[in-house]
Amino acid sequence: MTDADTLAGLKRLNNTYQMFHAFTADTDPGDAVFLFSAKDNLTSKDFETCCGSRILEGYRPVFDATAIANLRRAGGKLIGKTNMDEFGFGTFSTNSAFGVPKNPFDRERSCGGSSGGSACAAAILDGHVSLGVSTGGSVCCPASFCGVYGLVPTYGRVSRYGLIDYGNSLDKIGLLARDPAKLKQYLPVIAGKDPHDPTSACQPPLELKGAKIRSVAVPQEAVEGISTDVKNAFENGLETLRSLDVDVEYVDVPELRYAMPAYYILATSEASTNLARYCGMRYGRQDGDYTLGFDAYFSSFRTDYFGDEAKRRILLGTYTRMEGFRDRYYAKALQVRMDVIDAYKRIFAGHDAVLTPTMPFVSPKFADISQMSAVETYKTDFLTVPPNLAGTPHLNCPCGYNAAGLPVGMQFVTDHWQEDKLVTMAAEWNKIFNVRVPEVKA
Repeated sequence: MTDADTLAGLKRLNNTYQMFHAFTADTDPGDAVFLFSAKDNLTSKDFETCCGSRILEGYRPVFDATAIANLRRAGGKLIGKTNMDEFGFGTFSTNSAFGVPKNPFDRERSCGGSSGGSACAAAILDGHVSLGVSTGGSVCCPASFCGVYGLVPTYGRVSRYGLIDYGNSLDKIGLLARDPAKLKQYLPVIAGKDPHDPTSACQPPLELKGAKIRSVAVPQEAVEGISTDVKNAFENGLETLRSLDVDVEYVDVPELRYAMPAYYILATSEASTNLARYCGMRYGRQDGDYTLGFDAYFSSFRTDYFGDEAKRRILLGTYTRMEGFRDRYYAKALQVRMDVIDAYKRIFAGHDAVLTPTMPFVSPKFADISQMSAVETYKTDFLTVPPNLAGTPHLNCPCGYNAAGLPVGMQFVTDHWQEDKLVTMAAEWNKIFNVRVPEVKA
């Protein structure tokens, strides 16, 4: 399929899969070298940027996020902004105000979240690469559910300038693609120091020299509570790795059990602070009742335009930062974060990578998701949260399919700044694993 064919079919595909919040009307790629899409929390000059929220409806940024600008300079054409959970708050991309992306393998199922639209686009469009953003698993989760490769670099490797933050100390911009060669091709394009972002890093430099993973540690805690489908596919993946002369060792990492509660305290604390700026006076919608006083105006506006999950996380994050509770929750969560980092460092002293399933089950049906409580939804992230909390690079590789043909993923985690090993592993894995292309139904 040519780029012109892809552009010509965007509207038809989006009517079926709802992967885009906004997309180009162009049918001529012009002199574009490649096409790409970006999650809707990355600012872009030519598309509305709403983060999946009604409170930002109508917001058109005046600048591109650095990652988008870098891909444009490399010859890329941004074709659309992908649907996502509101401000990244979700695991299934069902919390968007602008449509819920449908899984390309089964439209009654979720694409995962919060970068669900990005994973859907990467799975459906030939030769496509999409920018996603991960806070607690928002790249690897949808990559697993949609059967594509998803790479999350080390925190700081890619500039966050132009990213509308969920959690400043957690957010990382990554890549999703069906072809892992795209990860190697475009990671150097988006990586590097940016004077606009003081958290971006110039040292150590990104070098893709083909470093290989020769030993992996599998935490015992990671294979507890997973579905039979995932367990079977993961064990088959381990056997395949052994055939590649990769040593596999099961280890105990009790610290991982505490990563998820620590993550939700830190993430919601940062989110409640970040979302305070959305008060109906500076960004997006500004149609509140101006006869009200400040507090009444802000409260009524935020009540009307924030979704339920956004409100829940604002309340939780505000509570954990309150005087009298900060030391009990927030400060303790910071200590746990350091314990998780130390646990990874201990493992990396003897192994090249940590390997786990990516998600505990295959993509669920929307009908089942609607019956899940907020706590049940949060618990599904227990495999993807630890590397995000530690800021380590990680990769989803498709590793199998269940009897219904739904994808299963496994997640490699390496030490900080060792993206080279992940990119090399993705290329090696792709040579022996047949990634299935979903049958597109318009």
